Amino acid sequence: MPDLGLDVLLKGKNLARLLGGLGVAMRISMIAVVISIPLGIILGALMTWKNPVIKAILRVYLEVIRIMPQMVLLFLFYFGTTRAFGIDISGEMASIVVFTLWGTAEMSDLVRGALIAIPVHQYESAEALGFNRMQTYRYIIIPQTVRRLIPLSINLITRMIKTTSLILMIGVVEVLKVGQQIIEANRMVSPNAAFGIYLAIFMLYFFACWPISMLARYLENRWRV
Repeated sequence: MPDLGLDVLLKGKNLARLLGGLGVAMRISMIAVVISIPLGIILGALMTWKNPVIKAILRVYLEVIRIMPQMVLLFLFYFGTTRAFGIDISGEMASIVVFTLWGTAEMSDLVRGALIAIPVHQYESAEALGFNRMQTYRYIIIPQTVRRLIPLSINLITRMIKTTSLILMIGVVEVLKVGQQIIEANRMVSPNAAFGIYLAIFMLYFFACWPISMLARYLENRWRV
């Protein structure tokens, strides 16, 4: 039977260290999600306004954040701000800022797309029934928008969780960084430790994201009835 290096997980506190690293990644991603989703909803609604100045500013923000790789943004905020402005910012704080900016931009575009996808006759029908603007959004537009957004926003959340693996490049000790440390520490006694450790990391990310996907499926099925 091939040596898969799984025995390394049982040595000392290696498994507990991996779980702790996953906790760091989850904490950063969840803080960013909690902040970026409401901000994204607000900005997405503003993007549908007819004010050309607001639309232009938000469009520039969206395109810059979406085009720029997350790695570059992490380096810019962690290394760039320290040298250029003398701001002492931790790796975790830089990660939260970058993922919040990215999540807000992505969420705002999802909200904008969901809002403009609502047919115009929905607004006209609500007006014909005597609904005011607030009632139209509360009873017609928002329920439809939420149903459209659920699978897309869930996908964004899982993407943010998985992309936290990049933060190891600015020194944040998350699950992938912990895995590398364990592999290096056991390089001589367990040459195949990399397979076992990365397999364990794969499973940890899977079990972190799978319940979120199941929740999205449950809500979709419930609202479809």
